[in-house]
Amino acid sequence: MNELALKYGCNPNQKPSRIFMADGSDLPIEVLNGKPGYINFLDAFNSWQLVKELKENTGLPAAASFKHVSPAGAALAIPMSETLKKIYFVDDMGELSPIATAYARARGADRMSSYGDWIALSDVCDESCAKIIAREVSDGIIAPGYTPEALEILKSKKKGGYNVVQIDPSYKPAPIETKQVYGITFEQGRNEFKIDADLLTNVVTDNKDLPDEAKRDLIVSLITLKYTQSNSVCYVKDGQAIGVGAGQQSRVHCTRLAGNKADNWYLRQNPKVLALPFKKGIRRADRDNTIDVYISDDYMDVLADGIWENFFEVKPEPLTREEKRAWLDTMTGVALGSDAFFPFGDNIERAHKSGVAYIAQPGGSIRDDNVIETCNKYGIAMAFTGMRLFHH
Repeated sequence: MNELALKYGCNPNQKPSRIFMADGSDLPIEVLNGKPGYINFLDAFNSWQLVKELKENTGLPAAASFKHVSPAGAALAIPMSETLKKIYFVDDMGELSPIATAYARARGADRMSSYGDWIALSDVCDESCAKIIAREVSDGIIAPGYTPEALEILKSKKKGGYNVVQIDPSYKPAPIETKQVYGITFEQGRNEFKIDADLLTNVVTDNKDLPDEAKRDLIVSLITLKYTQSNSVCYVKDGQAIGVGAGQQSRVHCTRLAGNKADNWYLRQNPKVLALPFKKGIRRADRDNTIDVYISDDYMDVLADGIWENFFEVKPEPLTREEKRAWLDTMTGVALGSDAFFPFGDNIERAHKSGVAYIAQPGGSIRDDNVIETCNKYGIAMAFTGMRLFHH
């Protein structure tokens, strides 16, 4: 099949719409269920590249949760603590397969943003992973294959309309890519730059120590950024993105946005949050939204009299600003990647508040000395990669 007609483009008024192979070859995908749309395929092909590259560079199964052509989460198949299983709502599912573990991590990092996500898996989707997907709100999935049991589960989702796409893992695109904007064709070489530990040898700070786990996490951050709408910054902990700031005009706004998401990820592990007395039968999305408000400065929006009764069996005590800061001060060992250089040390100041200990960025700012000095103030190890990773 050389082309596939779509219902419409980015918006319902944008017709006609299709995906096709300009060279006349067959599409490297097969739609096994549903009718994916234009944005679905943008998410599918960007997310597939991300997980494929993560698997190639780490050797571990990888998953991504995409929304609006940027990752809400990306993760490797690294075993989870009981706390993580609880905040990702998989603590009742028994032992998870590696690919299911990767997706639980990717989906769990920023559950608010992942609502209605597009999923990418580096490995065959098995029954364990499909069972997680079955109970979440999601638009579709791309993977190199599906077990019969997994496919049966996925086909029953969304009243039989769930989008399931299978991609040929051996497919390799042409080295030159094109796109049109306002009727004008743009052409460039594909970004085939290999991201691995060799990028992390130029450590420019007083602290030169980059443990193997830190290198792994920095690689995860950089590969994630390679497929994130720029400007972008990514915080990573234990092999998973915990905060992605995408598409911001200001670098420090990227750092703040991603840092706030990383903070929320960690605050969800606070004992007060874990002990919230939710009413039985509350929907998963409502639980996510309630937690998000509870850990924010607007906590009274869910704790005020006449409102808390909608969510909780008994009224919880608020998580005070002082308690939040004390808890966040215990978050350590976070890795941070940036797709372009940091122009000022204010980015480092913000990153430090979220436990960042390791940074990878291209370098090359006229204020590199200020950025390095700020890292040295906090004992942060920072590597200059010399490579920008813009993605548009």
